[in-house]
Amino acid sequence: MALEKYRQKRDFTQSPEPAGHRPQTSPAGRTPRFFCVQKHLASHLHYDLRLEHSGVLLSWAVPKGPSLDPATKRLAMHVEDHPIEYGTFEGVIPSGYGAGIVMLWDQGTWTPEVDDVDAALKKGDLKFTLDGYKLKGSWVLVRTKGARWSSGGADRSWLLIKHRDDWAGDVDIAEFAPLSVKSEGDFADILSADNPDIWRSNRPAQAGEAGAMFDKIIARALEMRSGTDRSRHSDRSGRSTKTATQRKRVSAKPKVARKTR
Repeated sequence: MALEKYRQKRDFTQSPEPAGHRPQTSPAGRTPRFFCVQKHLASHLHYDLRLEHSGVLLSWAVPKGPSLDPATKRLAMHVEDHPIEYGTFEGVIPSGYGAGIVMLWDQGTWTPEVDDVDAALKKGDLKFTLDGYKLKGSWVLVRTKGARWSSGGADRSWLLIKHRDDWAGDVDIAEFAPLSVKSEGDFADILSADNPDIWRSNRPAQAGEAGAMFDKIIARALEMRSGTDRSRHSDRSGRSTKTATQRKRVSAKPKVARKTR
């Protein structure tokens, strides 16, 4: 089964992740279907690109996140298929596999630029168009030399590359729009809505960059739960915005267009 590896890695009595027991069907050919990108802070920070196909979400872990610059090739590691229900998941995985915080960073539809997605995956060259809140336009996933495609397989090396079009540019989209398209919050917001106390010890990352991020996120989440943090809101695209008082002070500043060239 396509989701066997996904289920083997998780204890659903402990994790809020969906088990995906309900069979799903997906459009075929060049019909648009669901995609999402989930920003996941676990033992390290990474972004998970998920494309709906054949009733599951094909998944690639992108350590540095998507880049809008066509000259930048981002490593994308093919991981196990996920259930389609996972595409709207956002929350805290307290322990076990993938323990950390999951943010729904982008979502929308993807449209294959090929007639046969399975053939393109087997060939190692999948071209597609994204229409999300943050990611748009033409992209390609290219398998690196020596790897093979296997449905539900893991640790397969690909490259995620943006094609040159009206949506390409030199904007660092991860920095420009860092927040959730679901809750419009950041990692601290997501943790504060759950239980900031769960990682006072045995947090997913103890040292390094991820460990430092957890320290700051947990501290701010605890402040938010105590009602002492009122610093930020966001818009639907995930761009950070100000409070009402702060917005009045910067109302004369020009808005930044979502479309980049």
